[in-house]
Amino acid sequence: MDSYDVLVVGGGSAGLMAAGRAAELGKRVLLLEKNRRVGEKLRISGGGRCNITNAEGDARVLMRAYGKAEQFLYSTFSQFGNKDTFSFFESKALPLVVQARKRAFPNTEHASDVVKTLENYMRQSGVTVKTGKQVTSVLSDAKRITAVVCGKEQFAAKEYIFATGSLSHPETGSTGDGFNWLQKLGHTVVPPTPTIVPIKVADAWAHLLAGVSLTFMKITFFVDGRKSFSKTGKVLFTHFGLSGPLILNSSSKVADLLYAGAVTATIDAYPHTDLGALEKNILHTFDTYKNKALKNVLKEVVPEGTVKGILALLEGKLDVATKVHSVTREERKLLARLLKALPLSVEGLMGFDRAVIADGGVPLNEIDMRTMRSKRVPNLFIVGDFLHVNRPSGGYSLQLCWSTGYVAGTHA
Repeated sequence: MDSYDVLVVGGGSAGLMAAGRAAELGKRVLLLEKNRRVGEKLRISGGGRCNITNAEGDARVLMRAYGKAEQFLYSTFSQFGNKDTFSFFESKALPLVVQARKRAFPNTEHASDVVKTLENYMRQSGVTVKTGKQVTSVLSDAKRITAVVCGKEQFAAKEYIFATGSLSHPETGSTGDGFNWLQKLGHTVVPPTPTIVPIKVADAWAHLLAGVSLTFMKITFFVDGRKSFSKTGKVLFTHFGLSGPLILNSSSKVADLLYAGAVTATIDAYPHTDLGALEKNILHTFDTYKNKALKNVLKEVVPEGTVKGILALLEGKLDVATKVHSVTREERKLLARLLKALPLSVEGLMGFDRAVIADGGVPLNEIDMRTMRSKRVPNLFIVGDFLHVNRPSGGYSLQLCWSTGYVAGTHA
């Protein structure tokens, strides 16, 4: 049985960074990956473009995005933060470009280039990579891990880094196997829930708009008719409901609301125009096209691509075959109110199969966050999506992986 200085289980973003860093510092490193190649989830991240980090320049503002984990992460991010991520990839001939909402991408906009960069980093540092190796169990004595088992093979090391990820995108191999190992080793594991995930709605009008993307919409969520919270941003309609950055970053709050009662929502299609001004805009448009049928003029007053859905909502409320010069003042008001509050009934959240990120994992108080070393198992380091950290989309998840992976690799 070969023995190594450091054994990394999991070839995702955190594992690749950890393995490369430990080997760069002169350690004999083995990385085991269950898939036939490393970086499967990384290859599809950001829609295949890879939102590599968030370029927020104020460290405190950046850390606040991690919610309750903020207080634990300062020591980790002080060793490798988002500025270090820029330096790391740019020093390896992969410049980054910053786009809307401070999201940073490789300038090629190909996630595969991020994987190649990390593979080169490991190769140059001397990491031994074994793919198609699924760890089936972890051996330990009373205090330490002694080996990991892959079928009939065993691999041993002085130090172990677990980086197999949570449950999002199970098709990439993220099936949460490692949570069982961690529990057997004495760690608490918070059950994972899909936290950045699309929302399922019951409304037929919304389903009719599948594929339509709307920018700068305001969505407001209600529980049993009482307003809970609002957010403004981009909404993507899907065949099952809603997705897009605005929705993904609202889903963890919506998950909590679903426990409290019946959840509904409204979309304000014109959040920067008040109701009176919107009515005037509609009246002006109707004056311009006064001899046309309402159904043929709607495209001039509703957001692009939404006519089919709005027509469905108006059914039974307005005769859309009416010439606009015959539309009454009350009917114009009805249309304006509708556009300021398109109604939705939230059925729930989509599952792990559609989750961008799942939370759950080891509570941070069970880990020395200065090193990522387990407080329960002295030769174990825990990184990336194994950590119970709730975070929004926008580069924060990968930054957590780069930071924890680098720190673990340094201290292992």
